[in-house]
Amino acid sequence: MQTIKSNHFIRRTLTVAISYSLLLSLSNSVLAREAPQYTHDTEVIAPAPIHQPKIQLAILLDTSGSMDGLIDQTRNQIWQVVNEFSTAKQNGLTPILEVALFEYGNDGNSASDGYVRQLSSFTRELDKVSEGLFSLTTNGGEEYCGYAIKTAVNDLQWSSSDNNIKTIFIAGNEPFTQGPVNYQRAIELAKKHGISVNTIHAGDHQEGINSGWQSAAVLTGGNYMSIDSNIQVVHIDAPQDQEIAALNIKLNETYIAYGSEGEKSKSRQQEQDKNSSTISAGLLAKRAASKISSFYNNKSWDLVDAMEEGEVDEAALADMDQASLPEPMKTMTDQQKKDYVDAKATERKTIKQQISQLSKSRESYVAEKQREQVAAAPSMSDALTGAIRKQAEQKHFVFEK
Repeated sequence: MQTIKSNHFIRRTLTVAISYSLLLSLSNSVLAREAPQYTHDTEVIAPAPIHQPKIQLAILLDTSGSMDGLIDQTRNQIWQVVNEFSTAKQNGLTPILEVALFEYGNDGNSASDGYVRQLSSFTRELDKVSEGLFSLTTNGGEEYCGYAIKTAVNDLQWSSSDNNIKTIFIAGNEPFTQGPVNYQRAIELAKKHGISVNTIHAGDHQEGINSGWQSAAVLTGGNYMSIDSNIQVVHIDAPQDQEIAALNIKLNETYIAYGSEGEKSKSRQQEQDKNSSTISAGLLAKRAASKISSFYNNKSWDLVDAMEEGEVDEAALADMDQASLPEPMKTMTDQQKKDYVDAKATERKTIKQQISQLSKSRESYVAEKQREQVAAAPSMSDALTGAIRKQAEQKHFVFEK
């Protein structure tokens, strides 16, 4: 009897031990699957960086014989368009604005290129865009919209990110269907790259619909708009304009031209000031407002922008050969060079704040005057800003007041 009880006790003890061992093994297996396994070789994966967003804008202008008014409107309103988007942000980041400029429909251009000519590739140097606009002249020609769009899609370096605004604006007055490149195929090519196409018919709205301008925009989710290209843009002069103009001269003096293109680029800056002031004091004031925004960036030729953007660091500044430096800096020590650039940066910041305050007062004055006037017909700037705002909202951009 004692032996039977002993055997029973042994079997029971073994059963409990085996069950406990199995449970422990199972538990450890589950934990091993669920818990992260760390070794000395494990790399911690950092979150993907948030890249600064972009607004890429390609402007394609018909420069055939009847389009002088269209060109004038674009010249007169490019700075207003820039200012419209200077408060835009995406994920709290201010975007980079890149603008490209093409002309088409001009017999002065090569027939083998479909009478299309690129005046500037995507650039942050907005003075190059202004220079291109003021260089345009009209001449009778063949207006190949499909060819112009295909050229812009293929020849420009478009962003690969779907979060950026990538848009073409094509403006003209002849049927959209002309030329050797089927416009629908050109539109499909743009759509494949995530590029929207916005069309601006310089003429009757219904005529633009009938001649394909609206359907071209619809294919990529772009906007169609008609404008009267013969309407002259009126710039309202304001009491602040004279002081803004004086500060704009001082602002130019804070630019330190460097490199092989430095002096040429600085001359371009001054020439575009002159082009704006020749039209009106109001246009120069709008340009000055653009020049204090982050969109106006000249890091390729200005040492202040270059150092703020990280294009040039202290070591590179110290090693820069004399031929690349402006006259005042050629004989400076390394420390003197840095101090000189820092002083210009500080001076520029102060002048920008002064222009900003005056520009806000000017905007209020102009808004009051505009309320007293009859509403103007839609113009080039209305077409550009309306379409970009719509697409910006789709890309989750917000506009700060």
